[in-house]
Amino acid sequence: QLQLAESGGGLAQSGGSLTLSCAASGFHLDYYAIGWFRQAPGKEREGVSCISSSGEYTNYADSVKGRFTISRDTTKNAVNLHLHSLKPEDAATYYCAADPLAIAAQCFLDAHEYNHWGRGTQVTVSS
Repeated sequence: QLQLAESGGGLAQSGGSLTLSCAASGFHLDYYAIGWFRQAPGKEREGVSCISSSGEYTNYADSVKGRFTISRDTTKNAVNLHLHSLKPEDAATYYCAADPLAIAAQCFLDAHEYNHWGRGTQVTVSS
């Protein structure tokens, strides 16, 4: 059974940092483009970042460019999202998702491209 599990969420101060991890079971993440999304209460789900299956291509939403970094940890079959310079507006539930169809050097911030989703991890940012 293909499963994704996010971890690493919690409370951080404005300007602080967190690292979120997306771990897979039942399949190798290396074969999938992985995306991170977030949704705050009352707001639409937003694509935050993605990384291609090759790891060579990454993409970021304008709202997080220069502050968030996505990376693969092949030893742990995981993809990490490093959150820096956190702002109160970064508070949300963060989800990771896998896209099996993206070519090796491609990924998308469109949630419709992804068909395996984790349950999310909550990020809270205090001002």
